[in-house]
Amino acid sequence: MTTASRLPDPYGGSGGANLADILERVLDKGIVIAGDIRINLLDIELLTIKLRLIVASVDKAKEMGIDWWEDDPALSSGARRRELAEENERLQRRIAELESAHRTSEERKESA
Repeated sequence: MTTASRLPDPYGGSGGANLADILERVLDKGIVIAGDIRINLLDIELLTIKLRLIVASVDKAKEMGIDWWEDDPALSSGARRRELAEENERLQRRIAELESAHRTSEERKESA
């Protein structure tokens, strides 16, 4: 008589380890899923949606040249600091221009 403990596991060892191995491989190698959705009416294209999904580790994505999150202020504190520094520089230049224009205007009034 066979007991349940003697039956082989149809999915192999422990499911958690296999899932972890698969996830590790996917993140290490990366996977791309791409697809297009087109809606046509009487041969007139009404809508096109292009979907691209890349699942990879951050290191693998950088290796592939994908690093958009580093420049997104919502996702990167460094990008937010750069954005604020650039805005600060623009505002300082604008203030300097306005002050210069104001001084020139004052000098014209005094010389007249």
